[in-house]
Amino acid sequence: MAGQNTAPARASGTSVSVPPPARAQRFVFVLLDRFTLMCLASALDALRLANRMSGAALYDWAMVGEGGETMRCSAGSTFVLDEDLPVLGRDDTIVLVGGIDIAAATTSKLKSWLKREARRGGQIAALDTAAWTLATCGLLDGKRATIHWENQDGFAEDFPEVELTRSIFTLDGKMITAAGGTASIDLMLHLIARDFGEDLAALVADQMVYSSIRTGQDTQRLSIPTRIGVRHPRLSQVIREMEASIEEPVSPATLAADVGMSTRQLERLFRRYLDRSPKRYYMELRLSRARNLLMQTDMSIINVALACGFTSPSHFSKCYRAHYNTTPYRERGATA
Repeated sequence: MAGQNTAPARASGTSVSVPPPARAQRFVFVLLDRFTLMCLASALDALRLANRMSGAALYDWAMVGEGGETMRCSAGSTFVLDEDLPVLGRDDTIVLVGGIDIAAATTSKLKSWLKREARRGGQIAALDTAAWTLATCGLLDGKRATIHWENQDGFAEDFPEVELTRSIFTLDGKMITAAGGTASIDLMLHLIARDFGEDLAALVADQMVYSSIRTGQDTQRLSIPTRIGVRHPRLSQVIREMEASIEEPVSPATLAADVGMSTRQLERLFRRYLDRSPKRYYMELRLSRARNLLMQTDMSIINVALACGFTSPSHFSKCYRAHYNTTPYRERGATA
């Protein structure tokens, strides 16, 4: 798919007139083993549509990867690469496309190449889990970044020097990170608007039937009321406090007092809307966080337990087994 240098015919119907640049802006998509196909397709198609709807060769692109032959996505399909990891121009934008098991996909060769290219001063973007790759190279130290919400717990533990956000995408200097999924569309629309104007970005969004363009201020996950299917302000407030206090759990009495309720009223509220006690719901949140840490980090079992509010490894193991029907040790072994 390299070499998109000839201006495409202007699309019929609505279009935007954009002064063509002297040279098309080049995006080099670096596909990592078992990358997320949706991220690549979303980002690439936004660039294609920008060319089509402007009638000008605003962007071109290439797909590269270690070995230079093929790379498979997480859905199992194999993609033919344009070349191995090349020497790039300073104006090229690198776009790392991550996916499953990002640690295994981040090879020493890839890290060396990234560090070398970063010294050239070009723009580097990371989609989905690929922020982990940038962070392990030290390229996000002291910067704001985001990563797919499922990987945030492990990322925060591994890279405390990175200012992790829950935004759908972030830009900090030359480093860009996006959470994956449809966030790749939002990021590309932002870049298109920045480079060639809001009108073109809006037209690209229309072509993608993408009716709600989000900004870097938007968060990844649905609101608590949407996630739990209940619109109750005090219930949402309690759950928000639970999610923010995993390492040092807050007592039901304190949670209730914070929203102006008695403990008994809080119990009834959880039973009515979530069919479980506040204590049970809180435990499930903590165990879910523990499972993420077990699968995403090399933290010891005891440190995982402490990070999720368990003072005793044996109590942690007992609760984990009761909920997941396996022990933390076996869970880690199964995902190794």
